[in-house]
Amino acid sequence: MPRQLTAAAARYSVKTASLRKGGGTNNAWQEEAWRFFKEVPEVRFSGTWVGNAMSGATLFAGRRADDGTIERAPDNHPASEIVREIAGGPDGQSTILGDFGPHLVVAGEGWIVVRPTTDKTNLVDGYDWRVLSTREVKQQGGGKLTAEIDGEEVAIPPYDPDAPADPLAPIAIRVWKPSPDRHIEADSPVRSSLTLLEELQLLNAAVAAIARSRITGRGVLLVPKGTRFPTSPGTAGDAEDDLLEVFLEVASTAIREPDSAAATVPIILEVPSEVISDIKWMSFESNFDELALKLRDEAIRRFANGLEIPAEILLGLSDANHWSAWQISAEAVRLGVEPRLALVAYALTTQWLRPLLEDEDLEDADEWLVWYDTSQLRVQANRAQTALEAFQAGLISAAAARRETGFDEADAPTKAETAAREDTTNATADNTAEETPSNVTTLPVGETTSIPDTLPASAAHPERVLAAVDGLIWAALQAAGERLRNKPACPRSERARAREIVPAELHTVFPVESDMIDAWHLLDGAWARVPEIARRYGLNPQCLTSILDDYARALIAARHPHTYEDTARVLRAPCLVEAA
Repeated sequence: MPRQLTAAAARYSVKTASLRKGGGTNNAWQEEAWRFFKEVPEVRFSGTWVGNAMSGATLFAGRRADDGTIERAPDNHPASEIVREIAGGPDGQSTILGDFGPHLVVAGEGWIVVRPTTDKTNLVDGYDWRVLSTREVKQQGGGKLTAEIDGEEVAIPPYDPDAPADPLAPIAIRVWKPSPDRHIEADSPVRSSLTLLEELQLLNAAVAAIARSRITGRGVLLVPKGTRFPTSPGTAGDAEDDLLEVFLEVASTAIREPDSAAATVPIILEVPSEVISDIKWMSFESNFDELALKLRDEAIRRFANGLEIPAEILLGLSDANHWSAWQISAEAVRLGVEPRLALVAYALTTQWLRPLLEDEDLEDADEWLVWYDTSQLRVQANRAQTALEAFQAGLISAAAARRETGFDEADAPTKAETAAREDTTNATADNTAEETPSNVTTLPVGETTSIPDTLPASAAHPERVLAAVDGLIWAALQAAGERLRNKPACPRSERARAREIVPAELHTVFPVESDMIDAWHLLDGAWARVPEIARRYGLNPQCLTSILDDYARALIAARHPHTYEDTARVLRAPCLVEAA
């Protein structure tokens, strides 16, 4: 049985009705923004991209923990049951979240209109959820709000806490991004780009005009001799056509039939030989033609930079590798999608979830909230490469690695093949050890940085230890790379290129002096979890911290990347097996 919603959950109240009636908001710019959404493809793409990304998130009920994280509510908790029923379930929730993308990007505002549906006995048996634009929800006289739904005008009365609640009355929840200078007004990235978009439309028109002019003829070819114009078919040989009519005829033919000769062959005009001595071609091209294309590209780039998401999302990711493309997409989710999901979640929390929990007399109703999960949006695009790296680090099974790389269990090696491969690997390792002098290390070592002496690998270091330590090293270099992007070693002019490089390998491209590692705090806090990992596997925490710090410093100073194979050599220090 669907829950009965009291009017206390209605966002549109008597107070807000009076405010809006008195001219509390100015939405004239929103009409202009929606016009650009219809006419400018870059605006449509931006709103649609954000909407598609938002639709990939899932809603759940949770409670904020002391550390700031959101703890999911148990499945049988009333909050979980209410959230599951929003918009009829996951499919409906995906739809309303996706619908909000264009609204929040273009107008910065949208409405959730919820209409109770009834059965034959006129009792509420469900709710119809709609996301409407500012053009579909209008303020009417008498404090009433009118929503246009499927071509029908639906009156939405404002909530009055002193009046009896009507369970059959529609509910309107306004969701908007507040303007920094006036909270009641909405704001959006398109609002600040209205003048720029007007300029972009003018440039689009100019480019279209240039294209039309290029196909309406190739200019005029001046030929010496007696002045006369080409004659029209059926006219006397000495009849002269009017020059204007000739131009119009050629232009109309070229536009009507772009592949005709009129679009490629110039008009031939004969003039007295004393006027010109040679054949000359007059072109109608303008110096503004090439400039218009450059100005349009610049306008598009400026608009992309003001969208609150990485500009590459609009301009394209063709120059990015799979790692940088994933990082750009992840940043777009963090900066452009999650803040808008938070707006919708806040509205559903304060105007739907908590009022219903209060109706059920839940004591901690104000602690529960509607939240979102964007983990599916953050899955790396190149899952095959990620799966291989995770398998090498011991994080997933061989079966999972085969699945993500497109193979099935029929492709798994037999026991005999596995044993033969292990024998080959061990023989190769033994030969390498014999060929390498005991006093030579293959690890990168700077002049002022030392690496612990390498010793034969100990049986106390199984694969799981290698995987854990490899993760510690990679995380430390990853954090160092993130900090390095904002340091003098990475000039501001190079930071766009630096974003395309995996942070853990940034030191291989932008050199760092050994003494600057501490000055720039590149490894600060990098080894906070080392004592915990060391105790877990019976290693000496101080020794492990020391050798990892020395190794990371050597990598950075030598501009050398870390590899999983180097991890085993790092763990050959004798002090590791001593008592902690």
